[in-house]
Amino acid sequence: MAPSPTRLLHLPLLAPKPSPPRCLVSRRSRPRPAGDAARCGCATEAGGGGGGGGSVVVEDDLYELLQVLPRDLRDNLQNEPRKDQLLEVILDLGRRPEARFLGDSGGQYLRDSEISQQELEEAQRAVGEFGGDNRAGIEGTLHRISAIRSRKGMVVGLTCRVGRAVTGHVDMVRDLLNYKESILFLGRPGVGKTTVMREIARVLADEFQKRVVIVDTSNEIGGDGDIPHAAIGGARRMQVAQPSMQHTVMIEAVENHMPEVVIVDEIGTEAEAQACRSIAERGVMLIGTAHGEHLANIIKNPTLSDLIGGVETVTLGDEEARARRSQKSILERKAPPTFPFLIEMRERHYWVTHRTERSVDMLLHGKKPLVERVVGIDSKDLSSYITATPAKELVLFIEKMK
Repeated sequence: MAPSPTRLLHLPLLAPKPSPPRCLVSRRSRPRPAGDAARCGCATEAGGGGGGGGSVVVEDDLYELLQVLPRDLRDNLQNEPRKDQLLEVILDLGRRPEARFLGDSGGQYLRDSEISQQELEEAQRAVGEFGGDNRAGIEGTLHRISAIRSRKGMVVGLTCRVGRAVTGHVDMVRDLLNYKESILFLGRPGVGKTTVMREIARVLADEFQKRVVIVDTSNEIGGDGDIPHAAIGGARRMQVAQPSMQHTVMIEAVENHMPEVVIVDEIGTEAEAQACRSIAERGVMLIGTAHGEHLANIIKNPTLSDLIGGVETVTLGDEEARARRSQKSILERKAPPTFPFLIEMRERHYWVTHRTERSVDMLLHGKKPLVERVVGIDSKDLSSYITATPAKELVLFIEKMK
């Protein structure tokens, strides 16, 4: 059995049902034919506990994404030793093409000559039509292609983002799923929120036997095309015609398809926050994500603060203010939070779990909340993590661990 990830400063909670053993964050490949393994870019890394259920399977279908790129860039990346860590490829008109890798603060130029208009047009034809949010995908994969347009509507830049199916990553918080309460994942762009949503959908549908519906606005969770990617398991996927209609499809999912769990990525508007509260009040478990790095970011955001219960100004009487040793006007939580649990994804393998109601109240009263920290790296993987991580990022990781 693989050893457990490090867990620090535990948050007191009621004991849930027994959960399966935790796993490490490591890499191995599914059993595949030799040709498919090379084509799909499956990576192998020894896990701490051998080849059992204690390791993480990562598949990226990188071959399909490389077909969008000009031939010379495709060949360069095929021979790149770090291609398993490729995050995205940037193609901007009149600039050198750039590859960005996980763990690197900067990028790596792929050639000395600039991207031409013809190369952008060829890449655009290979991708197909972009949606109203200037995003497109490659059918049968999890990759995302995003366009930058000029004032005249012409595509002048492409961000080719690698989408990876990760199996086993959710074991860092598997115990929270036993509570059957809603969970909000908070993190900056690129920290892995969508990847976690995809794996949670599969685990809840296949292992917990729940009726799961994914509201997939940009086809990032279930992949492009009408048939969802196998990475979401038995979860069902509802596509959204326009990003502005996400809140409507969320309510439609509950009213028409009787889900036990609704999963939604990138909650960002007041209408979507209200839809989340409506769904939670109907007794449906919600798993969602929002942009931000700390719980305090949501408290200060008037658009999304309803997700954590909302904030209002309360005027105290003289006697109550003296008893609390505070000002007469204070901030208080307005209502129960839509998401009883909130997880700050500080890094890909370093998460901070909040009991939302308690943490919000403590922050509003000027106190430091009690949290649970989950680190998905064991002693063996930590040495390789230190070796492969740039010095600045490593110092930041160590500081956050304190």
